[in-house]
Amino acid sequence: MKLFTGLILCSLVLGVHSQWLSFLGEAYEGAKDMWRAYSDMREANYKGADKYFHARGNYDAAQRGPGGVWAAEVISNGREALQGITDPLFKGMTRDQVREDTKADQFANEWGRSGKDPNHFRPPGLPDKY
Repeated sequence: MKLFTGLILCSLVLGVHSQWLSFLGEAYEGAKDMWRAYSDMREANYKGADKYFHARGNYDAAQRGPGGVWAAEVISNGREALQGITDPLFKGMTRDQVREDTKADQFANEWGRSGKDPNHFRPPGLPDKY
């Protein structure tokens, strides 16, 4: 009976451990997806493409699984919070402009995370590379 109880306990611990490793792997890959979308946005430097890259990064990360969704949400929320501080200082935006931009960015973030097609936000003329 002790052996049976020990086997059950070990299988539970290993199962939980395996799930955590999977979650962390998904989060890591999701964070890389977010970074790739950000890097592509900077490289493209294309007017009106901001929301597309927000949606695409979140979409790609969410496709990784729950860990990717978590990473996309944490990164997106952190980025928007930081922009709420820096944009008025460095871009000369008013608080109302920042609030509206953040709201639109978060809409695109949630659109991508929910599995909807990021091309909904793709501006005309953006090179196919992106």
